[in-house]
Amino acid sequence: MTDYSVLPALVDERLAGGRLHIDLDALVSNWKKLCSLAPDAKTSAVVKADAYGLGIEPVVNALNDAGCNIYFVALPEEGVRVKKLAPQADVFVLGGLFKNSVSTYAEAGLIPVLGSVENIELWANFWRERGSRRPCAIHVDTGMNRLGLRLEEARAFVGDDERRHSISPFMMMSHPACADEPDHPKNAEQLAMFKEAIGLFPDIEYSFSNSASIIAHKDFSFDLNRPGIAIYGGEAVFGLANPMKPVVTLEARIIQIRMVKAGETIGYAATHTFTRDSKVALVAVGYADGYRRSSFDNSAPQNAPGFLCGQEVPGIGRISMDISAFDVTDVPEQALEKAEWIELFGENLALDDVARATGTIGYELLTGLGPRYSRSYISSKTGG
Repeated sequence: MTDYSVLPALVDERLAGGRLHIDLDALVSNWKKLCSLAPDAKTSAVVKADAYGLGIEPVVNALNDAGCNIYFVALPEEGVRVKKLAPQADVFVLGGLFKNSVSTYAEAGLIPVLGSVENIELWANFWRERGSRRPCAIHVDTGMNRLGLRLEEARAFVGDDERRHSISPFMMMSHPACADEPDHPKNAEQLAMFKEAIGLFPDIEYSFSNSASIIAHKDFSFDLNRPGIAIYGGEAVFGLANPMKPVVTLEARIIQIRMVKAGETIGYAATHTFTRDSKVALVAVGYADGYRRSSFDNSAPQNAPGFLCGQEVPGIGRISMDISAFDVTDVPEQALEKAEWIELFGENLALDDVARATGTIGYELLTGLGPRYSRSYISSKTGG
């Protein structure tokens, strides 16, 4: 059992302009809930992009303790890190094979997801030269046009006995493009194509379901599901109540309370003019920390608020590299005097609500979190 309480902080909170609280109990609870929503399938965890910005090491340690033994990453470097933490786990590399690095996959025990004819030949030739074969997965594109064999390429592959027997796939997967929009016609089209692909690769395992599919498309669930954003508390399906617990809280340090007069402006380009005498909280988080400049930009749907002393406070002016500003005029003086931190998203401001206000998605906010935050990982070590 990993003792998360002793994980070293990369940045000392006393010296940081912002802090992240990452609730590993909530993360594990979310993964277990996703397991319960599709009890007839195995549930993996997608931990690419440094576990969506939260840190591969603490996230995989927590999920491994909870019983997760299948992981998906984007890059072999990520896969090597996961294998060191969970040597017994199956680790799939969604990006396929990189040239001149096949031996690394072999040495680390990584499972490539082969999504092109060139990838298949590279894997087959490597093991043919060694008189052996190793497991792999096949990616068939069903309409996303990102990675994966086209259906006609898959048909040609299975129709060629020599090529078909050159590798040993034990799983075939595809990826839904519009699962977060339950009524989108693309969902039915892709499912039909995936079922056709199943006929080309009989007697192996199949994987088509991501976070949104687990929640909104039960018929997308086959042998193995691949949730990502939902594990981290993000909203997987737009328009549905998010059933996941929040995992991440981001707070910014207040470095100054400033008095301004009606008619004055604040920040670069003077985009905000005060209509009354006001109090402004300046905080030590900016776009260098992944807090997007568009959060307060006139081109965004609305300014992202902060949360301070039990109430929302509006963001104002343009975000700078290191500083953001909030109008705290309506916060009681006695409470404001004691305040040290403003919540930017978390328990009181949903990640995806803040993302929408900034014209982006929760995925981008999480994966863009910069290196200057202190991080505290909260866990009882027993799971959620």
